[in-house]
Amino acid sequence: LEKTHAQTLWYDRPKYVFIKFCVEDSTDVKVLLDDHRIVFSCKNGDGVELYNEIEFYAKVNSKDSQDKRTGRTITCFVRKWKEKVAWPRLTKEDIKPVWLSVDFDNWRDWEGDEEAELAHVEHYAEV
Repeated sequence: LEKTHAQTLWYDRPKYVFIKFCVEDSTDVKVLLDDHRIVFSCKNGDGVELYNEIEFYAKVNSKDSQDKRTGRTITCFVRKWKEKVAWPRLTKEDIKPVWLSVDFDNWRDWEGDEEAELAHVEHYAEV
């Protein structure tokens, strides 16, 4: 059965990798995270089941990670096991799924960015 995937954006920060699953009016949202992969599933506003599985480029700390929902996105901030190591890509395999792209609005240089990152995480946690 061909699965339908949610459009997914991601960006890299010194301590976290942010993953945004873009789904309008999501229901039945499930996010399963372990230290090597994330599995996301939900239904969209039309009742279509969506499923995404990502094997991470590097190990993450699944216990120190969280996710937040808004009307249009489910954002997961995933704590890197090794901080301050840039991820050239999100996936273990060097093959980019068609449904995955870089979130250029949030992509930026890291220099002196840790406070900004912390504020960013706190902002999401409050929403």
